[in-house]
Amino acid sequence: MKKIPSSLAILAVLIFLLGTVPALQAQSRGVEHGKRYDRLVIRNVIVIDGKGTPARGPQDIVVEGNKISAVRGANAQPDAYKNEKHVLDGTGMYLLPGLINSHVHLQDERAGVPQPFEYEYKVWLSCGITTIRDVGSDVKKTLVERRKSQEGSIVAPRLYIYMVAGGATPEEGRKAVRAIKEQGGDGVKIFGMDRDIMEAIVDESKKLGLKVSHHVGIEETDARDVAAFGVSTLEHWYGIPDAALKGSQNFPPSYNYNNESDRFRWAGHLWREADPAKLDSILTEMIAKGVAWIPTFSTYEACRDMTRARNLPWFKEYLHPALEEYFKPSPARHGAFSWGWSTEDEIAWKENYRIWMKAVRDFADKGGLVGAADDAGFIYTLYGFTYLSELELLQEAGFHPIDVIQCAIGNNAKLMGLENQLGRVRQGFLADLILIDENPLANLKYLYPTGVLDIKDGKDVIRGGIKWTIKDGIVYNTPTLMQDVKDMVLKARAERKSP
Repeated sequence: MKKIPSSLAILAVLIFLLGTVPALQAQSRGVEHGKRYDRLVIRNVIVIDGKGTPARGPQDIVVEGNKISAVRGANAQPDAYKNEKHVLDGTGMYLLPGLINSHVHLQDERAGVPQPFEYEYKVWLSCGITTIRDVGSDVKKTLVERRKSQEGSIVAPRLYIYMVAGGATPEEGRKAVRAIKEQGGDGVKIFGMDRDIMEAIVDESKKLGLKVSHHVGIEETDARDVAAFGVSTLEHWYGIPDAALKGSQNFPPSYNYNNESDRFRWAGHLWREADPAKLDSILTEMIAKGVAWIPTFSTYEACRDMTRARNLPWFKEYLHPALEEYFKPSPARHGAFSWGWSTEDEIAWKENYRIWMKAVRDFADKGGLVGAADDAGFIYTLYGFTYLSELELLQEAGFHPIDVIQCAIGNNAKLMGLENQLGRVRQGFLADLILIDENPLANLKYLYPTGVLDIKDGKDVIRGGIKWTIKDGIVYNTPTLMQDVKDMVLKARAERKSP
């Protein structure tokens, strides 16, 4: 046998490699940013569903229009889909249902500085969030935005709108609920309620088939009323430890709830004053009445370390100047309370989190439904990024990553009454999907659009980051969305500096 000269051997290898490159590149074809297709095949992905089950695959997913039409084992034949016009190669990638954010506020200005809805939308989509539940924003604006999202005329997640109901009497409360139904609201948001008015609003909402979200303040009602009347979701955590107190919280004589510094400083002392036995009883009552809990751990995370919160890495390129202005300490703005924040305050809040997280974990262990949300735009929280921080905080609270994903997707779909159309990789479900090239069950940080810094062969590399977000069958390239966000921020900063 003749020995092939080394130069010819190298040339042969190069020819082979060059010949294979087009074939590899051609595995994904006909897929463009911002397009929906009559038929799209997503090949060879590992699926992490939103129902609390482990990963499975590889699988092929077929999307027709805005719905999933088939989910099946991957066809390993290279030419299996040669006749398909639109193919997304998911080899080595993980596919999840789109994330759902169950507590947001659409904000087109902060501290008097304009901020386009487009900014929020594109950050959310970049973070894999394809559905949002707005709780109490400007109705005239949110109804228009919902219609545009449904039409696909804007780049935005799905919008579900919970409108604020109030009133000075029970009948006024009922009238407010009827008005919400007539306007096309998806649900009702209440806060600051006297007991008789709250009971009337919840009762009327049930009659009209509307779910009710309650932000409990320091008021006449608490979590026992939330359970007794059958409210759909309790937001944050207010009202739960309050109901487990032996009397009132140990407020100083000078305390004023409308003073933002007082409000958040002393909130950091509340959980330790709750009686454990009473707290356990309240959680049981909530579960028995079907009340879901959306804790929004991430909303208050700054209280544990204010310096860290002010200097989050994504602020450098993605923080809009409207938010930057709003975050500055000011007694006039909700959540801008960080002046004079002390080591003692942070220690108190760290203990607060320990007890609070255990309560949420106990609630889930007893069978309670826990959702994931961020309530961003306050206290150094940035849309989308803070939601992903929420997932990490749920893991800190003791949830397995599989259960964290369920909170973010399946549980949120259920508490919104959407579990038969959203939150699953299943035939007939709406095509809201995300693709990521690392396993988020191994590290939830891989979900951040900025990825995770790692080292390979002695060099810095970025791993993870959602690559594709599909909402209602429309395919979005996440790096393209993030570049749009960066450009918006740069433009807004330049305009702020201009005379």
